Formats: sequence, structure tokens, C-alpha cells
Amino acid sequence: MDNRLIYLDNNATTPTDPRVVDAMIPYFHQLHGNAASRNHPFGWAAEEAVDNARNQIADLISVDPREIIFTSGATESDNLALKGVYEMYSRKGNHIITLKTEHKAVLDSCKRIEKMGGEITYLDVNDKGLVNLEELEAAITDKTILVSIMFANNETGVIQPMKEIGDICAKKGVLFMSDATQAVGKIPVNPKELGIHLMAFTGHKMYGPKGVGVLFVNRKNPRVKVTAQIDGGGHERGMRSGTLNVPGIVGMGKACALAQAEMIDEAKRLSALRDKLETGLCQLEETYINGDVNNRMPHVTNISFKHVEGEGLMMTFNQNIGVSSGSACTSASLEPSYVLIALGLGDDLAHSSIRFSLGRFTTDEDIDLAIKQVSEGVTHMRDLSPIWEMYKEGVDLDAVQWSAH
Repeated sequence: MDNRLIYLDNNATTPTDPRVVDAMIPYFHQLHGNAASRNHPFGWAAEEAVDNARNQIADLISVDPREIIFTSGATESDNLALKGVYEMYSRKGNHIITLKTEHKAVLDSCKRIEKMGGEITYLDVNDKGLVNLEELEAAITDKTILVSIMFANNETGVIQPMKEIGDICAKKGVLFMSDATQAVGKIPVNPKELGIHLMAFTGHKMYGPKGVGVLFVNRKNPRVKVTAQIDGGGHERGMRSGTLNVPGIVGMGKACALAQAEMIDEAKRLSALRDKLETGLCQLEETYINGDVNNRMPHVTNISFKHVEGEGLMMTFNQNIGVSSGSACTSASLEPSYVLIALGLGDDLAHSSIRFSLGRFTTDEDIDLAIKQVSEGVTHMRDLSPIWEMYKEGVDLDAVQWSAH
């Protein structure tokens, strides 16, 4: 048996590209200055490195470098955008609209805003994971200040109709924010063209380091402002105080430059590998792909294996294959994925789902081995399952009265 490790959990985090690590190393030791130290060469070198990275990141998403605000990651960026807009625009209104399938960083920030007196509308999605545009437009009131909808879902890879959402927000005169963590660096993302005014993303989902993220904040038409959530020296145009993580920022800049050069070809390669994985695993009966297969990221698939408990299935192969059931932030919980429940999956299918997210270092051989081991795992689990046996005998499991004792 082949025991090498296979990493198919790139939506949780990506390995840092060695070229990114090489770019970062000098800023830990030789060029260790604080970018806010403006009166000596060490500080100047750090500031120049940060400015260069800001330009690289802005180039990737076609925005002005002054619209890039550095944070510790996408979670902080989401918090800053949501809470910062809520406080800044409180005179205009207190209503925010989002989706039930958003990342916890958005949902939990919205719950905090509710405690602060805000009103949040959590919209449903359809069985493909997509927002209903008519429902979105109908939900906007004269008190609505922000619509927050993620670009691509972290569990299913489903991409929302961003341009149409942006057009609705423009028509209604409300701000549009997006957590684009899973999209930036993997597919072309241009917030200006889509009508996005605030956009969160992070380094460690695009082969950069952990601990550095970005919030794009639109400067013109409209000029967007957010109230700082971390107070201190007034760094980052007064929106986010704190000594800048120079090595991390250099790494994120390099990661963005690499993504800009390579992501189109890489997306083609990964979508072919992803399709191969799906074709192999869908040879198993009662296997379902979750989410809209026509509007999704090229590197992600979320598959349910009916009557196989996902966590148990992972135990059969996860000594050497890294995948996830549910999203990384909640993978310690044994609740079924709230994203899949929102798509209308029953507990049985939601519990039996595995997310496979491929990446830059995934090979053809990795996919072959994953198909083999996952297929063997599913077959093994079903061989042990009395429920699978009943299903095979034609028993209508929905009609079975299960005893409580």
C-alpha cells in the first residue's frame, strides 16, 4: 500500500510556495525594520517592501494600492468590514443582508452586530447554493447599509452571481461587501467591475503565509469609510492600527504576483484533475456532488456518499489523505455542515460529505491514489453498515420507525 501523504484540503490552507518563502526570508533578519520607522534606512527598506507588496496585491485585483488595508487575515478583514461599516454608517441605517451559507467570520460578526442593535437578514440559498436575486432585492429597505455575500463558498466552491448582486446594490444605493477568500488568486477577481466596495481575502489560501490578510476598501464613487476596530498608531489610513507584519506582507505580495502569472493555466489543470476525481468517485453508487457544478471554483468538489458517515470514512484513509468534512473552522464539531443543510440536504447526506480541495502541488498520481483509497473506504464502511444492507434490500428507510431505546 502507498503510504505517502496526499494533501487535498487546500481550502483550509495552502502550503506556502517556496518562492514566497525565499522572498520573505531577508525581512526577518537583514531587513528587519519597522515600516513605520521613517527616520533611518532600516525603516525605509521595510516601507519600500510594504509599498511594493501593496502594488502587487492591487495589481492582482485591478485596484488602487491605496485601497489595500493590511490585516492579520480574512477573519479580521470580515470583522473590520462588517463592524466598521455598521458603526460608520449608523446614521443612515442599521440593516445588513447576508446569506445563511457565509463563513463563520461573517455570520458571527453579524450576530455581534445584532447584539449591538443592528438588524440582520439571513437569506436562504437554493439547492445549488445560489442566492435568489429577487429575494435579495426585495430584502433591501431604506435602513439597509450593506449587503455581504461571499464570492465562492469555502465548502462547495459555488460562485455567486457577483455582477448581478453588485448591480442590485448600485441600483438601491447600498454598499456591497464580499468575503472573496476562496476566489482571489485562483480565478480573476475584479471588484471594480463587479460593483464590490469592500472585499476580504488572505495570504494563506493562495500559497502565501498565514497571519496576513487584506481588506479592499473602495476610495471613489462611492468613497467608503470604516470605523477602526483596533486602535493605536493610526496605521493603514487610520483603519487598522498595529505594526505591519513586513515579512508576511512581502510574502502575500509575492503570492499575488505568482497567482497573477500562473492562475489561468493552473485553473485549467486543477479543473481537469477535479473532474477526474469526481468521475472516479462517482463510479460508486449513491454518490452525489453538492452545489452548482456549473458555477464553482475549478479546484473544489464536495461529495456525499450516502449511508456513509463522513468522519468515519475519513478514519479509513486519513492517516495519509488530508481532506475535510465541513469547513476547517468547525471541523472539531460533529454537527452536519450548516452550508449543506442550507442547500436542503438531509442530515444523512450532509453527514456523509467530504470536501476535496486541490492545489498547486496536487499531482495526477495523488488523484489516482485518492480515488483508490476513498473508494475502498466507502466500500468498507458500507460493508459494515446495516443501514446500507437495508437500503440494498429495498427497505424504504424514510418510512422506518427507529426506536428511541
